[in-house]
This record gives sequence, C-alpha cells and structure tokens, in this order.
Amino acid sequence: MSDSAVLSFTDRAAAKVRALRDDEGNMALKLRVYITGGGCSGFSYGFTFDEQTRDDDTVIENGDVALLVDAMSVQYLAGSEIDYDQGLMGSRFVVQNPNATSTCGCGSSFSI
Repeated sequence: MSDSAVLSFTDRAAAKVRALRDDEGNMALKLRVYITGGGCSGFSYGFTFDEQTRDDDTVIENGDVALLVDAMSVQYLAGSEIDYDQGLMGSRFVVQNPNATSTCGCGSSFSI
C-alpha cells in the first residue's frame, strides 16, 4: 500500500533518513515508525531502519527515501506528520499526531 495522504513525511525527515542511509552505504534502508504499548501516556512511538517492506505496510515516499508503517500502527498515526527536529534537547524524529489526546513531556508517548 502506498498512500502519502495517510501520513506526511517532511523534507527534513527525509533528508536525515537519506544521510543516515548514505552513511551506512545501504540504499535499501527505509525508516519504519511503529506504535507500541508503554511509556508514561499509554502508547509509545518507535523508530527503526528496515530493509524489508511487508505486504501490509503503508509506504510513504519522499524523493528517493521511504517511510514504512505496519497495519496496526497506521490506524493510530492517520493524519500524522513525521519530522526531524534538531534543538538544544538533541536531535530526533518526531511525530505530530492529531489523534493524540495527551502526550508526555518528551513527546515520545501519547494517549488516545
């Protein structure tokens, strides 16, 4: 499934994925975002790199890089924006999730 309307993958996040992928010398790497139980607000965001695209993955492309979301996680991430933030608190991928009714202070967990 390929659907950029489900989530948006910013140019800044795509540029960071491209740089990390190029540093690894592996053009098959894709950023995977997923939801898992836990964190101080009930659900947590997770990020990892993956070479494999599963049959039930949603694929969001930005130029020559791709973001993968599994079928379970996509329902919680519908309408979200995946960005990359660099600031005084460090650098990280961030999720702006319109479905979250509350988030923890660090932004890595949320509730619906």
